[in-house]
Amino acid sequence: MKLKTVLIDDEQHNLDNLLQLLRLNCPEVEICATAKNADEGRRLIIEHKPELVFLDIQMPGKNGFDLLRSLPSYNFEVIFVTAFDQYGIQAVKFAAVDYLLKPVNVDELQAAVTRVVEKNLRKKENLQLENLIQLLRKQHNKDEHRVALTTLKETRFIFTRDIIRCESSNNYCTFYLAHNEKLLVSRPIHEFEDILRDYGFIRCHQSHLVNKKYIKSLVKEDGGYLLLDNNTQIPISRNKKEMVSNSLKG
Repeated sequence: MKLKTVLIDDEQHNLDNLLQLLRLNCPEVEICATAKNADEGRRLIIEHKPELVFLDIQMPGKNGFDLLRSLPSYNFEVIFVTAFDQYGIQAVKFAAVDYLLKPVNVDELQAAVTRVVEKNLRKKENLQLENLIQLLRKQHNKDEHRVALTTLKETRFIFTRDIIRCESSNNYCTFYLAHNEKLLVSRPIHEFEDILRDYGFIRCHQSHLVNKKYIKSLVKEDGGYLLLDNNTQIPISRNKKEMVSNSLKG
């Protein structure tokens, strides 16, 4: 999993140097944007929603702390990159936030990125545990149950009622959700069949798992298929026709 990252520093050579160091030594990092002042940095953070920001403290006009104070939320980790500044370093140390002194040392850079990766993993595990706790609390109300769908960039917790269908391709599954959203998940369909069976989902075909709530009709012509509310046609395997028909009657 790559960390979406924004770099903010008023000196172009510092940006270029950090960019090069990250590309050569930190494969976990995906740099999506760079900025040379606080206002531009704020705009890019809001636009790209990064997981990690490398932020210079001392910049002309607004400094790095001014930028942070101006943000509406803080859904990312920060690694400060700065020349020595006694007040800045003491403040950063006191808050237990990572910082790197210029010129940046490769070992320290790698260690700081590793700490962010580990912290993100803990956050992800905490979200999964929270989902389990919520599931146990709401076990008698299935409409409030959510399933964890892990993509390359994040783990989403989706209400089962919002899943229209799932379509597999080898060991990947595409989830088609309400509101025309799609998620690609790197797990085989049979795992989700086991999870979603009790929520009214039908495995009508080797590659298709469908939520009964979204089925408009069972069409018998053209070999047989399910017609969904959005007019999508889902094939039915020959050996599953009786099972599908019986499931829809129940």
